[in-house]
Amino acid sequence: MDLYERIAAFYDAIVPYQQREDVAFFVEMARETGGPVLEVGCGTGRVLIPTARAGVSISGLDASPAMLKVCRESLAREPEDLRERVTLVQGDMRDFQLDARFALITLPFRPFQHLLEVGEQIACLTCLHLHLEKGGLLVLDLFNPMIERLTEENYPTEFHLEPAATLEDGSEMVRSTRMVSRDLARQCMDVEFQHDVTYSDGRKEQYVEHATLRYFFRYEVEHLLARCGFQVVNLYADYKRKPFGEIYPGELLFVARKV
Repeated sequence: MDLYERIAAFYDAIVPYQQREDVAFFVEMARETGGPVLEVGCGTGRVLIPTARAGVSISGLDASPAMLKVCRESLAREPEDLRERVTLVQGDMRDFQLDARFALITLPFRPFQHLLEVGEQIACLTCLHLHLEKGGLLVLDLFNPMIERLTEENYPTEFHLEPAATLEDGSEMVRSTRMVSRDLARQCMDVEFQHDVTYSDGRKEQYVEHATLRYFFRYEVEHLLARCGFQVVNLYADYKRKPFGEIYPGELLFVARKV
C-alpha cells in the first residue's frame, strides 16, 4: 500500500474532519436545488454520501484513485437505491468532460486552493461553468486568510497535535500538522501532515504528506468568478449562512450563479 492509499484509509477517522460543520450546509444546498449535483473533490464521500442519503442524485469527481476506492467501499455498504443515485468519476478539476449538466456544483473543503496559478483557476472555473445548467449554482468553499498571521515576523512552524483517532483495524493514529513555509508573493503556504500510527501489536509507522495551498482574498475571487461567467449571489462567513464580515476570519463561502 503506497503513501496515498494509506492516507486515504486514514481520512474518515481524522477527528477534525468528523467535526466539520459543512456537511449539513451542502446537503441543504443540494435539497434546495433539487439536483443533480456535481461534487468536485469528493474524496471518500464525506459530503457526497449524506447528500445521496437525502435523496439527491450526485456525481463525484476526484483526481485520487485511492480516495475514490474508499468512497466506493463505503457506498457498497449503503442501500441499492442510494447507490443508484451516485456516479463516481476520476478526473482533473481543471479539465474534464461529463455527459451531463448540473443544477449545482460544489467544491467542499477547499480543493480549489490546490490550484496555485491563475491559469489553472480559470481553467477549472470555465470547465465548471460548462457543466452547469442555465442559471445553475456553484458553491466555492475557501478559507479566509488572517492578515495578522500572514504578517507575523516569525510565522508559526510548530506542530499542531490533533486528537487520536481509532482506525477500523483497532490501531491508533495521531495526526499533527504544521506550516513549513510561506510565500507572500505567490500567496502560497506549504503544509506538512504527519500521521503516526501505533498498531495493536505495538508496531509504529509514520506517514508524511506535503501540500502547497494557495490562499485567496474576497475581491480576487469575485473577479475570477466574474471573468468566468458567474455572478455572486451570496457570500457567507460560515456554514450556518452568516453574512461575510460577521465572523473573523470565518470562511469565504461563495454561492455564484451561471450567467
